[in-house]
Amino acid sequence: MSRIRSALFNAYWAGWTALFIVPLAVLALLGAPARPIRAFTRLWSRGILFGLARIVGLTYVEEGRDRIPAEPCLIVANHQSAWETLAFLVLVPNVAIVAKRELVAIPIVGWFLRRSPMIIIDRANGTQALRVMIDESRAAIAQGRSVLMFPEGTRGGIAEPVQFKRGVELLYAKLGLPVLPVAVNSGLYWPHGGARHSPGAVTVSYLPPLPPGLSGAEFMRGTQGAIDAELNRWRDPAAPVASPLPAKAP
Repeated sequence: MSRIRSALFNAYWAGWTALFIVPLAVLALLGAPARPIRAFTRLWSRGILFGLARIVGLTYVEEGRDRIPAEPCLIVANHQSAWETLAFLVLVPNVAIVAKRELVAIPIVGWFLRRSPMIIIDRANGTQALRVMIDESRAAIAQGRSVLMFPEGTRGGIAEPVQFKRGVELLYAKLGLPVLPVAVNSGLYWPHGGARHSPGAVTVSYLPPLPPGLSGAEFMRGTQGAIDAELNRWRDPAAPVASPLPAKAP
């Protein structure tokens, strides 16, 4: 049954995406205005989540949503599947997501993503990619938008320890914003590299925010360490959840 539901969902995904060909053409003729493109991107994401819920039986729950800062912040989350890339467009409207260049190669979807809340970087460019990430993140913040980054750089399994790339430390230092760590367990239901999806409820856990100005070690402990500890709830339900770094005054 799971295989059949996944096949039906994949067909739905293709059909739903194809419906956006006409809006794409119209928006392209209008000069690709940013706000309508972002609205259509969120609509597309909502449709995908709707298909997951109705066809596969995969929904989500949020814990600690009241911890999301009212002002723009840097959001860092672990990355286990394509689910969170789609879902955060809905969970945090108008968020600017740092994403790798390979995503824009997807037909139709790539066109919208390049012109939507995404900050597209080419990791092969090294220093240039970091400069683009910092400059476009600052531009997003100036527009009142938060920035979301998956600092692992690639998707990992639920059992794998969370390991951030060093670029997130640099971005944190340059932006001078509060940080919101987020843990997701989407890999339990939509494993990386798999075409099958399982019913259930992805948990999105918003952890206590951290102030700007922390040292690199404090930042890593309060983000990478706190997310990894939170994931132990699903790796081993009997394991105690470690306390994250207590917030200090900015």
